[in-house]
Amino acid sequence: MIRFGLLGCGRIAKRHADLLGGNHIDRASLVAVCDRVRGRADAIASKFNVPADYDVDAFLARKDIDAVAVLTPSGMHPEHAIACARAGKHVVVEKPMALRLQDADEMMRACDEAGVKLFVVKQNRFNVPVVKAREALEAGRFGRLILGTVRVRWCRDQSYYDQDDWRGTWAYDGGVLTNQASHHVDMLEWFFGDVVSVHARALTALVKIETEDTAVATLKFRNGALGIIEATTAARPRDLEGSLSILGEKGSVEIAGFAVNQIRHWAFVDELPSDKDVMEKFSVNPPNVYGFGHQAYYQHVVDCLIHQHAALVDGLEGRKSLELISALYESIETGQEVALRFAPRLSRLGVAS
Repeated sequence: MIRFGLLGCGRIAKRHADLLGGNHIDRASLVAVCDRVRGRADAIASKFNVPADYDVDAFLARKDIDAVAVLTPSGMHPEHAIACARAGKHVVVEKPMALRLQDADEMMRACDEAGVKLFVVKQNRFNVPVVKAREALEAGRFGRLILGTVRVRWCRDQSYYDQDDWRGTWAYDGGVLTNQASHHVDMLEWFFGDVVSVHARALTALVKIETEDTAVATLKFRNGALGIIEATTAARPRDLEGSLSILGEKGSVEIAGFAVNQIRHWAFVDELPSDKDVMEKFSVNPPNVYGFGHQAYYQHVVDCLIHQHAALVDGLEGRKSLELISALYESIETGQEVALRFAPRLSRLGVAS
């Protein structure tokens, strides 16, 4: 049994708490929560009958915690993840793992030195439709990849950003690329491979925040394919979609829905009998899956810890997508195409205004 503690009890914590506290993950349990805002910690603690701490040091001193889910603001992830590692706890950190590459490196170093595992939450990789598309990719069914596109068209109005003073800030959150679209950026890179260069533009259209609520970008991949990122929280009056399109010389797949959870198009030059099953049985994430891929993600984490398996999204994988996001911001600031791998100079991520 892997005993989990939740560090941070804000908006995203509900999904994690429902899964771990509701006994939806085999061989995993929720044993404690922590938040400096007592009301938030108490709400989750009372619901699942676990103790609440309001001080990080006291929380990490507990002997009954094996792993900690770090659910604090993104800019605080490095500080908290490193503290967890030094306390001997395995770390599950929400996306993005950090806002600066050097912080991501320090998180990995701390976990390595402490002999604990570091997992970065990229639950969309475990969505059933995404798993089927990945199987098709690994089987070579797409042939040469041509074009990949992700679209995040979500609605986040001013009241969303006003919930907490860290939202929409450079130092603790970043904009739509870092927060809402980070899963989709990761998905594009996971399917298409290493990125050679990016060119991005952004604006703050409908809300009063430091960072962007709308961004577009073009990407060039090492394999010769091109990519497009379209991301906004300025869709009104409600969310439209979170989607991924994969176009290759021998087939095309589009996965849409709210969170890359529903196959909208599945067609290959060389058809297989199993294609019918994909559309009939696997085209939509099962309705009983909590938070789409979170349940399968946590099961993967537990299996890795119990059986010492390699993680699908470890610190290096998390850093990879952070590097791409940092390059996008560098391009936004310079107006120029930015090559990967690079060292950020003007990106404002993780820097207080």
